[in-house]
Amino acid sequence: MQAYFDCRRSKRSSRSALGFELNLERNLMDLHSELNAGTYSPGRSICFVVTHPKHREVWAADFRDRIVHHLLYNHIGPRIERSFIADSCACITGRGTLYAAKRLEAKARSITQNWTRPAHYLKCDLANFFVAIDKRVLAGLLVQRIAEPQWRALALLILWHDPRTDYQQRSAPRLLNRVPQHKRLTAQPAHLGLPIGNLSSQFFANVYLDVLDQFVKHRLQARHYIRYVDDFVLLHHDPKQLNAWREQIETLLAERLHARLNPSKTILQPVARGIDFVGQVILPHRRVTRRRTVDNALRRIATAAPADLRDTANSYLGLLRQASHSHTDRARLGKALLLRGKAVDAGLTKTFKGAA
Repeated sequence: MQAYFDCRRSKRSSRSALGFELNLERNLMDLHSELNAGTYSPGRSICFVVTHPKHREVWAADFRDRIVHHLLYNHIGPRIERSFIADSCACITGRGTLYAAKRLEAKARSITQNWTRPAHYLKCDLANFFVAIDKRVLAGLLVQRIAEPQWRALALLILWHDPRTDYQQRSAPRLLNRVPQHKRLTAQPAHLGLPIGNLSSQFFANVYLDVLDQFVKHRLQARHYIRYVDDFVLLHHDPKQLNAWREQIETLLAERLHARLNPSKTILQPVARGIDFVGQVILPHRRVTRRRTVDNALRRIATAAPADLRDTANSYLGLLRQASHSHTDRARLGKALLLRGKAVDAGLTKTFKGAA
């Protein structure tokens, strides 16, 4: 029941959730019986394409399977996450984008002694991360972490389930064709790739990259390091040290995780130029929202349907408030909303249902 309530929190109006709820007690009892008997099998997924911030293939499991994902996470997730380093962010309670941005800002202040001394940062991300995860490596890591046979078997069942064997395509072919082939799960061999869009995939990805986190903190002994999903940043006074660490990280990724860095997104620069991370830019004495995000917000507000305008605007206003210096950007959004006939509160934090 708890897994069901967790699952429906943001999915209650979906078609599969409503269908499951029509006969809730019987459906939950049947699912419980299948899990206990070992006869549970994942069902059909839905494949669609999201277009913001870029075209990406998403695989949504059936609501019934999502309950199982929450069930597994509720039993093994918190225990495993307690072994993660404090600088492992994303998909962990209390460690979202704001946590990551503030923590990186604190590290930048520390290494520069409150912006009075020079330092450099190395920013990297993994190439084609979710579709390139080697499930053979991940399976070994899950076996090491999960002692209970029942939960271990369920985790491996979810991991090895291939949604491509039974799915419904919800996006037009022209949208799917805009997703690069090397970023599509359908183009990967069976042992590679996790479906973007499931809680299980987000949790498994953190287990997978905990290998990197532990290596950086305990083998490289890098004091100033943080990771959000597959984006990570290291800070040091000496750029030569950062380059040496990068080479060691590349070796670890190739040998242990069968992964590689994206060379086009590997950046080595002075900290004073600003660190673009989790949608914010950390600059001396301030954090600002990434320009592209602000431009996207203005464009969405200008073009959103009237029925969607309030929710879209409040979402962006809330996002911009996470930056320490966001008043100017929120004022721009406020002006755009006034032009659309929407009222904004004096603090530039939300808009209202009524007209201005």
